[in-house]
Amino acid sequence: MSKVHIFDHPLIQHKLSIMRDKNTGCKEFRELLDEISMLMVYEVTRDFPTADVEIETPITPMKTKMLAGKPIGIIPILRAGLGMVDGILELIPNAKVGHIGLYRDPETLKPVEYYCKLPEDAEHRQLIVLDPMLATGGSASAAITFIKERGCHNIRLVNLIAAPEGIAAVQAAHPDVDIYVAACDEKLNEHGYIVPGLGDAGDRLFGTK
Repeated sequence: MSKVHIFDHPLIQHKLSIMRDKNTGCKEFRELLDEISMLMVYEVTRDFPTADVEIETPITPMKTKMLAGKPIGIIPILRAGLGMVDGILELIPNAKVGHIGLYRDPETLKPVEYYCKLPEDAEHRQLIVLDPMLATGGSASAAITFIKERGCHNIRLVNLIAAPEGIAAVQAAHPDVDIYVAACDEKLNEHGYIVPGLGDAGDRLFGTK
């Protein structure tokens, strides 16, 4: 069974609380999502492997450590996942970025794919799938399935807020994919929204209804 990592860092929780506030506008919402994503990826990459390398400082030669594992790919689920990309690229500027376009049918709550474009060498990369909200888990599970169908297996899922139902759904469908979240909320309501959540992340990010 995959692991669920819930971040309790005070900076993350503080910024998330501001994002939840219904009076927070889209400019500040966008900036906060960028900042939280940067803070989260710091922890998501904590166990990435390193190797000893030799360099020379202005003072003396030395042995030090640098990343040595698979190169990284960032895969936002459109459209809200786009809001998490820039913060991660600030720390991992050499990462390649793919995109998966899904939307949730308002009647069935099932995911519908309309776009999937991954880096050419995605199967050789450690992939980080991004979506601010893990609600029913349908979109995230479908996105991960699409990625696996293209030969990729090193996958981590990063969400801002998750519902227990969404976590359970992803774990059932993809027990090999670890989940990283800033908060696990109470439940889903009858419309499939996370409670207390923060509303529709895409609408708040881009100022749409």
